[in-house]
Amino acid sequence: MYFKSTFFEDYQLQDKRVTLGRTITETDFVVHAGHTGDFFPHHMDAEWCATQPFKQRIAHGTMIFSIGIGLTASEINPEAMSKGYDKLRFVKPVFIGDTIHSEITISEKGESKRPEYGTVTEHVEIINQHGEVVLVCDHLLVVKKK
Repeated sequence: MYFKSTFFEDYQLQDKRVTLGRTITETDFVVHAGHTGDFFPHHMDAEWCATQPFKQRIAHGTMIFSIGIGLTASEINPEAMSKGYDKLRFVKPVFIGDTIHSEITISEKGESKRPEYGTVTEHVEIINQHGEVVLVCDHLLVVKKK
């Protein structure tokens, strides 16, 4: 991880970056359940899940969001602040043993209420080892102008 100043003018529409992958483990399920209190059987009860359509435990959507976004944090931009996330969707289930990575595309740029800043939207897709999109969202940034 390192610091890299990227100003509003430096962002180009359709620029894309791809992260490294990360394999989801049973430990991830247990730790996330402990952090959030979400011990629903869909995530924690292998025997019950065997009787359900997916036949195995399904990763917490919020865990996949957290890990997938964490993968994008390889550089710190002191010129940008996260304003939040929009249009978050859990598209496909993720299972223990799946490997995910994130693909980020600059999808929008605009003006901010404050003239010394602009807005940037990063469209984020989290993708499994089969090339299937499992989660999508838009990351909203406020970015300092030069």
